This record gives sequence, C-alpha cells and structure tokens, in this order.
Amino acid sequence: MEIEQSQSPQRFWPGIRAQNVSAWAERVLLVIYPLTATAYSLRVQRRAHPAGAGRRSRGWLAVLLGFVLLITHAGTVSADAAGNPVQRIAPAPVKSPIAVIYPDIGEPYRTVFTQIIGGIEDNTKIPVAKYTVGQNTDIAELKNSLRQQNIKVVIALGRQGMKIATTLDRNIGVVVGGVIASPEEEMRDLPVNSLSPDPVLMFSHLKVLMPDARRVFAVYDPRQNGWLMRRAKEAAHAQGVELVTYEVQDLRGAVRIYQDIFAAADNRRDALWLLPDSTTAEESSVLPLVLHESWNRKLAVFSSSFGHVRRGVLFSLYPDNAGLGRHLSASALEFLASGKYEERGMILLRDVLVAINLRTANHLGLKAMRRQDFDMVFPEQ
Repeated sequence: MEIEQSQSPQRFWPGIRAQNVSAWAERVLLVIYPLTATAYSLRVQRRAHPAGAGRRSRGWLAVLLGFVLLITHAGTVSADAAGNPVQRIAPAPVKSPIAVIYPDIGEPYRTVFTQIIGGIEDNTKIPVAKYTVGQNTDIAELKNSLRQQNIKVVIALGRQGMKIATTLDRNIGVVVGGVIASPEEEMRDLPVNSLSPDPVLMFSHLKVLMPDARRVFAVYDPRQNGWLMRRAKEAAHAQGVELVTYEVQDLRGAVRIYQDIFAAADNRRDALWLLPDSTTAEESSVLPLVLHESWNRKLAVFSSSFGHVRRGVLFSLYPDNAGLGRHLSASALEFLASGKYEERGMILLRDVLVAINLRTANHLGLKAMRRQDFDMVFPEQ
C-alpha cells in the first residue's frame, strides 16, 4: 500500500487547520449556545440581586476561560487535499532513543508484532516508543514526533513500516524486520531482517531428520527468490548437500518441472525444498500436486512456510518472534553505540522454531521421534 503524505495546511487559529474548519465550527456552536444563555441569565440576575454580581461575574469569567481553552486546544481531524481522513500520529508516551514503527493491522498479525516488540523491550531493558502506521499516515507529523522524542534509531516492522522508514530523516538509523524479501538494490544500505529461514538451518535440520539426504531439489521464481538461491547454494555446499535448482516464471512451467523431479528423484537420498514463492508453491494447484506425488513416491518435502506442515510437508522452520525482536534490538543498540550497522542488505532468519508432521515422518520410514523435541507438531492431538 502506498503511504499518502499529507501537505502542511494553513492554520486559521492555533490548533485549527484549514481542512478542519467545519469540525471546529461544530465545536464552537456547541459552546456558543450555552454561553449566550448563561450571559442572558447573569444579566437578569444582576439586575435582581446587585450584591451577588461580583461572585457571578467571576463564575462567568471561568466559563469564558474554558471557552478560550476549548478553541485554542481543539482536537482536529486532519484531511488531505482530496478531503480524505489522514491518520494522525499521537506522541509516544515513552522517552527512549529507540522507536518501533509497525502496521496497524488485525489478528493474527497483531499478535506477531506484539511478540516481536516484547522481544525488543526484553533486550533493551527499557520501554521503546511505539507508533502504529497505516495507509493514510501523516508522514510529516510522524517525522516531527520522532524529532521531538529525540529518536536516534527506528525499528521498522512489516512491509509498510519498511516503506515509511525509507522516508525518514537521514540522521535516524533504521533497522527493518518482519518482511519476506525486498528489492536488494533498494535496501542494500540498511539491515533488512527477512522472515525467510537461513538455508544453512534448513539443510542442517534435514540432515538430522534424514541423515542419508545428499541432494535437494528447489524450483523458484527468480523475481521472488533469486537472492535467496544465491545464498542457498553456498549453504548447501557447507552442509555437504548438492542443491539442484530450476528457474520458472509461471505455474505451467512449475508443474512441468515438478513432474520431471518426481520421475527422476531417489527417495532414499533426495528431498524437495518448497520456497516462500507464490509461483512455485501456489496454494490451489501446484501445492496439492506436490503433496500428492511426494506422498505416493515417499519423497521427503520440507518448506520455508509454516502452513505447509499442517498440509503434509515433513518439516518447516518458522520465526521465533521474541527471538527476532531481541535480534532487532541488538542491531539497534549497536547503531546507537557506534553509529554504524553491523550488517547491511538482506539478513536471513536464524531465530527459528521447528514444526514437524509426524504422520509424514512415519510414512517416510524415518527414525522414531518424540513430540517434545519440536516446537509445533502435526497432526495435533
């Protein structure tokens, strides 16, 4: 989603913007009527009881002062040039050199971001300033709030947080987390912590579950996972695994390649790796084919997507949200201490948990496994 940046509107009165005149006028009318009635009542009472006029005048002055305060501190509902509401940024209530920007989004993602922020604060040992952002966030106001809070580094979560982070003042450090991938040429100057598990961990867990594995097949769309495959080839070599990769850019090509792999694979030493890829792991047609054929041929399939384990994939690695938060805060603290980033560009996920499908493991004839050795087990009891 694109972030709409509101323009700085002309102010008619302190706290009152040009776009807010109608809302302000409503407040004025709500106060003018009782003020007029009060003034008339005081005038009548003054004539009837002159001795109490001074005390009533002071009461009238108090009402008038309240009216002035209402005008000068009236809340506003901002709008952009087209009259659309713009999300205002409430000043963060915490004084901290670190701020977290994260999407204003519903469940289950809200819980994920909450757990990441919990990990951040657990590592920093201090509360951090928190800002939720949306499609219509007033970026100018956000920047101003960060300056007022004297923020030195921002941890930007999610794709929306990442987009906004690229617009911030250059003297503010930025650490990005909670994204699958980003164009490397756009974010190579910043640390971007991906949700894609490090292939080193993927291959090492495969070897634990299937010690005889020697060859791994992977089908990928280079537009989505070209960067990941470059890292994976190095990781496979380090783990003593041969990685055989195939590039495709459409569903038909993916289906054809998978059929070739199933025809040639040796289920005693080969395995198939499913990437976080909307082309090669497409949910409605490609994934059912892979699950069906791999089950029939007893070929081990592992995945970078947690949801695939429930559907029958052998295992997956998924984020330890609190651990990821601690890693992000460590990067932010490093920037605060040195003014430099320890790492830049795409950083693969190493704070992981393990999910396994024991029904699939038993079907493949793998060694007996205990449920307590894994963080998430399917089928659920």
